[in-house]
Amino acid sequence: MTMLNRDQIAAFQSDGFLVLPHFSSAAECAALLEYARDMATDLAREARRVVFSPTLQHGDEDEYFLTSGDKIRVFFDRQSQEEASWLDVNKIGHALHDLDPAFEVFSRDRRLADICADLGMVDPLLLQSTVIFKQSYTGAEIRDHQDASYLYTEPVSVLGFWFALEDSTIDNGCLWVEPGGHDRGLLCRYRRRPDGSVGMERLPGSGIDREPNFVPVEAEVGTLVILHGLVPHRSGANRSPRSRGAYTLHVIDGACNYPDDNWLQRGQGFPLLGFEAKLAGRRP
Repeated sequence: MTMLNRDQIAAFQSDGFLVLPHFSSAAECAALLEYARDMATDLAREARRVVFSPTLQHGDEDEYFLTSGDKIRVFFDRQSQEEASWLDVNKIGHALHDLDPAFEVFSRDRRLADICADLGMVDPLLLQSTVIFKQSYTGAEIRDHQDASYLYTEPVSVLGFWFALEDSTIDNGCLWVEPGGHDRGLLCRYRRRPDGSVGMERLPGSGIDREPNFVPVEAEVGTLVILHGLVPHRSGANRSPRSRGAYTLHVIDGACNYPDDNWLQRGQGFPLLGFEAKLAGRRP
């Protein structure tokens, strides 16, 4: 089976991203988002308050974040209120697709496996999943980055599937993508260092000094945006009264090497698996 036609594949290869409107129904997205909000409230009541940052410092926040690859954990907005509810939460992740039945069904959609095959992936493995709430008024900006900086394989293989669970506009913090930016190669790597610290490191000889030209990708609820692992993208802060819920799933090719110094690691006995696996309720 194929999901993408030749023109769509050519557009993805040229631009580094592809927008597929109406991939999921509005009702399906609304139900998943409501489910995620209930989950986030339950987690928030139990979890210690941890502020998510893509450039963490050493300490408890590091440990909570760095050991979340095979768990479902909640991360709070820096600007959130003190009440423990989903309204305080920036995101939940990073193994929703393996540990929760509703997200397993949504993530292991056969159409996504077909897209991976259409784009040349040999052995797609589901690596990471996240609900990003982008709360009204307080949803933070996500600075420009490449998914391959965080989810690196040799060679680069990661694909990002970004689902609009609500309408996404410039006003409430939509995606911005640099068309063709993936041709700059890998600019940085976020990795575990030998001394135990983690951080972003610029790669010598990369195209990092080229001035990016981002374009907004506004998306109606149900839209799927496919992102090449090397395409730079970001999202704006939400200063509007409307939240911008999204679900992201990242897939890598099992034919490629996933280094031990990547930040996201799983415990023994909890391997990455593909779209055919049935794992709901599994625990590492």
